[in-house]
Amino acid sequence: MEPVSSARVSVQVNGETYEAEVEARRLLVHFLRDDLDLTGTHVGCDTGNCGACSVLVDGQLVKSCMMLAVQAEGATIETVEGLAEGDELTPLQQAFSARHALQCGYCTPGMLMSATALLRDNPEPTEHEVRKALQGNICRCTGYWNIVEAVLAASRGETEAEVEA
Repeated sequence: MEPVSSARVSVQVNGETYEAEVEARRLLVHFLRDDLDLTGTHVGCDTGNCGACSVLVDGQLVKSCMMLAVQAEGATIETVEGLAEGDELTPLQQAFSARHALQCGYCTPGMLMSATALLRDNPEPTEHEVRKALQGNICRCTGYWNIVEAVLAASRGETEAEVEA
């Protein structure tokens, strides 16, 4: 049996620099979850279909089960753990909570990362644009309506208090 090659990887994840020796074939999702203990990024399908593993790599939405860790060399990566500032949730995270945009929560990290990418590029999306941006994410619980409403509410700057009123 031939030895597996490895490479040194240096990445910045959620503002912190990490360096590690990784197998050349190691997927980014496993590097994040298993090596860096950032388990918010979920492994769903391992085929790039469900979106549960979505992260931002140098500002671009990426399904981390479709990218090798060595391909992220020198990159800046954002995971769901990096969205909130301390204990303060982002308006998008608050909208997901207030609008009941999650049930089991398995798809939520990927949905949040996809919606974050959308709102950074298009702060005032239409419902159609939200649905299109989230089409690479599968949710088996909610039917998507509340997720779409949460993204739209966040884009409008609606607060949790406004939802409860």
